[in-house]
Amino acid sequence: MCGIVGHVGPKNSVEVVIEGLKRLEYRGYDSAGVSFINQKDELEVFKKEGKLQNLIDLLGTKKYISRSCIGHTRWATHGEVNDVNSHPHSANPISVVQNGIIENFATLKQELEGGGYKFESQTDTEVFLALIVTTMNSGKTFFEAVSSSFQRIDGNSAFVILNGDSGEILAIKRGAPLVCGTHDTHSQALVSSDPYALAGVVDRLYFPEDNVLISISGANKELIRFYELDGTPDCKRYLSKKQEMTLETSEKGKYEHFMLKEIYEQPGLVRALTQYYFTGDGVKHLEAVASLKPERVHVAACGTAHYAGMVVKDYIERINAIPCEVEFASEFRYRDPLLAKKDLGLFISQSGETADTLAAQELCQKKQLHTLSLVNVEGSTLFRNCDSNLLIRAGVEIGVASTKAFTQMALTGRLLAGSMAGQFKTDEGKKSVADKFSLLSERIDQLLARVGEIKDIAERIYQRNGFFFTGRGQYFSVALEGALKLKEIAYVHAEGYASGELKHGPIALIDDDMVNIAIVGPELYEKTVSNLQEIKARRGVIVTLGPAGDKILEEMSDYYIALDFSGLEELAPLYVNVANQLLAYYTAKFKGTDIDKPRNLAKSVTVE
Repeated sequence: MCGIVGHVGPKNSVEVVIEGLKRLEYRGYDSAGVSFINQKDELEVFKKEGKLQNLIDLLGTKKYISRSCIGHTRWATHGEVNDVNSHPHSANPISVVQNGIIENFATLKQELEGGGYKFESQTDTEVFLALIVTTMNSGKTFFEAVSSSFQRIDGNSAFVILNGDSGEILAIKRGAPLVCGTHDTHSQALVSSDPYALAGVVDRLYFPEDNVLISISGANKELIRFYELDGTPDCKRYLSKKQEMTLETSEKGKYEHFMLKEIYEQPGLVRALTQYYFTGDGVKHLEAVASLKPERVHVAACGTAHYAGMVVKDYIERINAIPCEVEFASEFRYRDPLLAKKDLGLFISQSGETADTLAAQELCQKKQLHTLSLVNVEGSTLFRNCDSNLLIRAGVEIGVASTKAFTQMALTGRLLAGSMAGQFKTDEGKKSVADKFSLLSERIDQLLARVGEIKDIAERIYQRNGFFFTGRGQYFSVALEGALKLKEIAYVHAEGYASGELKHGPIALIDDDMVNIAIVGPELYEKTVSNLQEIKARRGVIVTLGPAGDKILEEMSDYYIALDFSGLEELAPLYVNVANQLLAYYTAKFKGTDIDKPRNLAKSVTVE
């Protein structure tokens, strides 16, 4: 969840690290800091509660010349939000930043205090710093101290440690994201918790496995070296790939917010997905999953990915007649799920670093299930850990509230279901699905051209007391996702329900200040209309997303968003969901919230 950036090279490291931290603001944070070696070979530390701009203001206009720097944006877990608890934590000559949680920090802290160490913060991170410093004071080298200290801690974490005496940076992880990279001139190297921080700066990425020590130093001929914990060099336990992201991928361009830009990217991404899997590099990956014939599928995911999993469940069961269960990854492994070797574990994640999803995958792998991911980040931990992978091809998603990734997850799940069922053995089968994807893309384009209608509705309802999103059948999952999107960015009470469930309790809340966002598709039409009548009778405000030209629904509704469902069939929920995304976006805009970086949220949830 926290953002980490470290840099070694001839450029001004402080500027490079600050730029990297700017790119990681979307992950969510409450404070920021940097530590670096200045021109006098002294270790300097600057950190500040609040937005990154506060840290930049603290640094002031002075140009700090440094060849080695680490930085951090903190999302608090241990200790309140203040300057002291902000990272980096330092005890000359060592400075440390961390992403994750040290589970046995209390025991270790008590031991260290008993030995005379004086702690300044409430964080678990400072315990790791104290372990390193006390170990070095006993005569161990910097490398030995980091290695032995890391082996004493429990829990999932990534650490980046700067040695103020040598300028060397060491980095290591267990169950948390960490990526490093170099430029082809080998003149500079970076390490980060997120590859987006490295875009445009390096051209080669390395994704190290757990328990691999990364050394970044100008004294290294290769600049980056990998070691086992015992110091064995030339460790090959990492995935190396060319850097494909550019600076442009993480810029808003003409759009006011990343979220709006990413909503508008969806038509092009939908078109590109079938090209990738039917004629591009993805052909072999789609063919590889065609042989999967599980007796049951277990889907584990969190948040938006969980709701995308519900859409995928519909596809798998409808097309393959295979039972499919969708569970919150945070609950999956704690209820001792009934797993069989012939089952398939399916894990959905944008980042591929979601801690709960990784834990669910690990459990399934231990039970000898085949594990498959639908993931956006190639080389992520989930990507590396699964037996098979299908990339969702959403590109960089900066907005914390996921939009395009939901659509791509669901559509990649549709391709998975079709491949398992043998739909793509013929050109006709591929064309049928590709045409439907193309139609979905066209309908989203048409909807985006009418954005003014949705904006006007948002302006009329944004001050209402609460919102219920309802849908039946295949629209239930996007009712849940629509409510989540509104909660995330507009900070209003919103709930998603199956339409028929309102009268089993929630209808008690309906009055003239409560809004029902009603999704009405061609399926189960009469029953859904009956549910709307129940809302109407209690003076609830009705916003309907329904078929174009339906006079009955238009007259019943206070506001009507006409949609063309024809020909979309099982893809219709993804069409409707774009309308929900726009409604959430403009509601949040009228409320004046921070749309791209909503409070208390993080893009990649890397702790349980």
